[in-house]
Amino acid sequence: MAPYLALFATFVLAPIGYGLWISLHEWDINFPAKPFVGLGNYRELFDPASVDGPRFWAAMRATGIFTALSLPFLLVVPLLVALLMNGRFRGRDLYRAVYFAPYVLGVAVVGLLWRFLLDGNIGMVNHYLGVLGLPDDTQWTTDTPAAWWALVGVTVWWTLGFNAVIYLAGLQDIPAELYEAARVDGAGAWSRFAHVTLPGLRPVLLFVVNATLLASANMFGQSYLITAGAPADETKTAIFLIAETGLRRFEMGTASAMSFVLALALMAASAVLFRIFRDRQEDR
Repeated sequence: MAPYLALFATFVLAPIGYGLWISLHEWDINFPAKPFVGLGNYRELFDPASVDGPRFWAAMRATGIFTALSLPFLLVVPLLVALLMNGRFRGRDLYRAVYFAPYVLGVAVVGLLWRFLLDGNIGMVNHYLGVLGLPDDTQWTTDTPAAWWALVGVTVWWTLGFNAVIYLAGLQDIPAELYEAARVDGAGAWSRFAHVTLPGLRPVLLFVVNATLLASANMFGQSYLITAGAPADETKTAIFLIAETGLRRFEMGTASAMSFVLALALMAASAVLFRIFRDRQEDR
């Protein structure tokens, strides 16, 4: 394990420690002096009268909105796709590849592609909505709540293939004998799903929920490229603000403090999630 531990310490532990050290300083990369401020950067984030505090919590709110809207779709839609792809039919491998294909695209490709498709004036989305007789003047990138649904829709289209593959692997690990026994006992399709499929997917479901939660809370590229945080920074997520604070305003100390507060919030959310799954497993 020594090679892995060396890489882990070099590229994970050392940057975390260095980032924590930066967060304790007034760290502007343009100036050689970087005075030590202790927990000053953290106190500013929790001070309603400061400049960075309200901006940070507004970005955290935007992150929460996106996570709350996208998480159900990223859990349910890939599961439905996996259930369909788990069947036996002609061209099954082709359909699996089609659903997974968008996931291999980079966020820059996805963001720029959908930025033009969702443009309120020349975008093809509004054009085809008009062809169908639906409202064709929605400003998908500059107005809320349309901007939120645009970001959620793009993210689901882009990433559902990954979760679907994970679900599919879990479905294929469930013994076929359990389904046969359920059919013999007279269980219908819904009963088999509720009492065989879902319990069999419990370990996979924990991984998918946790990974999707963390990925949604770290969303940056879609907001940066499609909406640019509009309107009035309402879709500017926490990662977006952290990058802007550190790389545009050069306030690396404040940006690092924001990063650690976000990390602690995600660790707490993951701990609650693991506790919920553990309690339900114990109840069963």
